[in-house]
Amino acid sequence: MSTTTSETKLLSHGLLWFGAALSIAEIFTGTLFAPLGFEQGVIAILLGHIIGGLLFFLAGLIGANTRRSAMETVRIGFGHQGASGFALANVLQLIGWTTVMIITGAAATDAILPWGTITWSLIIGGLIILWLVLGYSNLTRLNLVAVGLLFCLTIWLSFIIFDPSSAVVGALQLTDDQGLSFGAAVELAAAMPLSWLPLVSDYTRTAKRPVAATVVSTLTYSVVSIWMYVIGLGSAIYAGETDIAAVMLKTGLGLWPLLIIIFATVTTTYLDAFSAGVSFVSIFPNLSEKATAISLTVLGIILAILVPMTEYENFLFLIGSVFTPMIVILFTQYFLLKQDASGRKFYLPNLILWLVGFILYRNVMTYETPLGTTFPVMIVIALLTYIVGRFTNKPQN
Repeated sequence: MSTTTSETKLLSHGLLWFGAALSIAEIFTGTLFAPLGFEQGVIAILLGHIIGGLLFFLAGLIGANTRRSAMETVRIGFGHQGASGFALANVLQLIGWTTVMIITGAAATDAILPWGTITWSLIIGGLIILWLVLGYSNLTRLNLVAVGLLFCLTIWLSFIIFDPSSAVVGALQLTDDQGLSFGAAVELAAAMPLSWLPLVSDYTRTAKRPVAATVVSTLTYSVVSIWMYVIGLGSAIYAGETDIAAVMLKTGLGLWPLLIIIFATVTTTYLDAFSAGVSFVSIFPNLSEKATAISLTVLGIILAILVPMTEYENFLFLIGSVFTPMIVILFTQYFLLKQDASGRKFYLPNLILWLVGFILYRNVMTYETPLGTTFPVMIVIALLTYIVGRFTNKPQN
């Protein structure tokens, strides 16, 4: 098992998750809420982030308390071999996220400075690799500069989008097939913090102050993510534009938006790439986390150049269906049952419950609930896990 001995401070965690949340992908997801209108859209964004943020906090707290990486904590619920399947699924979804982020970043930067998406994919991918080489514990000063710049430019962008007299304000034209239910919107809002659940412990495990670092990470990510969603929502409704790069072109900021897009893409995708390496090493412990992460980033760059981005919403829902039941079972096992199956190869009862949760999630998606899909599935699977855990043989280390 690869471990990290250096401890990280609160500032590092805050900067890390600020950069993670400040993402073109989050702004783009916010534009999908436009059919609800601004008020209902904001309510859905807030509700989804409350649900996702609570799970984000609990996942990070387990890693902080146990000093284990995210996929190592999953062994608590499923056994050390049972967790390998989730580690592999996490590697695949993180390669997917790395690819998606490079594609969206390259497309947006190319719209501002048309050097070609292949060129921009190589530039963005190269910067991600640089971040990986330096390591996030050594990136505090660089991240402080990048995040400060991003913060200022994003505030400026917010003022431009929400200023009624702005030249970018237009009229959004929606057709009948662009409807989005409130429950589906809540689920889309929860999906982004949910996508971080299989990796948040990769960073809280090294915290000098575990609980405080988890709180800072959760609040920073949640607040900034909400802000990004609202920018996307406002861009679609008030600027009449769902392409944030097109909005930036209308602002008169020249090439400054390039910095927003490039740094936002790099600071977010760094976490995906690094955690892909950590998850892979949890399966093959003789490998190096950093070298593996760099190799997987190269794969993401190649895929970004060769594969077009389609079915984005379905990708988010698939992540939810795989990892929501997994993480709820882990929470119930750790916090309520206080049991640990790490010493077993497989803990079959929880693996069966995960399958039930996956099927339940995919079916609940077809129905309209005011709280989306994640919350009802959480309640059902948590209850089942607790009941089964009380009446089966307790897993022992």
